Amino acid sequence: MIDNVEIRPALPSDAPAIESLYPRAFPDEDLVPLVRDLRGSAAIAFVALSENDLVGHAAFTPCSIAGRPEKVGLVGPVAVAPDRQRQGIGSALLHAGLGHLSGTGTCRVYVLGDPAYYSRFGFESDEAVTPPYPLPEDWRGAWQSLGLSAHAPALRGRLSVPEIWRREALWVS
Repeated sequence: MIDNVEIRPALPSDAPAIESLYPRAFPDEDLVPLVRDLRGSAAIAFVALSENDLVGHAAFTPCSIAGRPEKVGLVGPVAVAPDRQRQGIGSALLHAGLGHLSGTGTCRVYVLGDPAYYSRFGFESDEAVTPPYPLPEDWRGAWQSLGLSAHAPALRGRLSVPEIWRREALWVS
């Protein structure tokens, strides 16, 4: 635990607190509909609790590469309460989710996110696997992947995502 922070799988009863977290963490984005949709899907989520207050959330969606048998995943969204950022909570949530995915045989995970942040976990720009929608030119470096084992195969193709993620606005807005 980080400064009395508990990381655990999200429960249905966490939904109201998760939904109130995202507008505070991302005031310029409306991620609540995505978070709601992910709750009813195969995605897994972890939360961070501090003194019974939900201070962080991270979702991880099982995906595939079109025409490939390997299991891959997609990270996101990830949010930490603004007053609790830069305290290791986001890192702890990511480690919990990545560890879970690794344990399920997922060989690689993808993220569309800040390279300065995700590179700390070993994520690197990935041009061999493309996201479901073409990204704006200035976002290309934000498309990254991380192998979850020393033997993670090099993959090529297009990321195949569940219906929840097939909204272009999630990728280019």
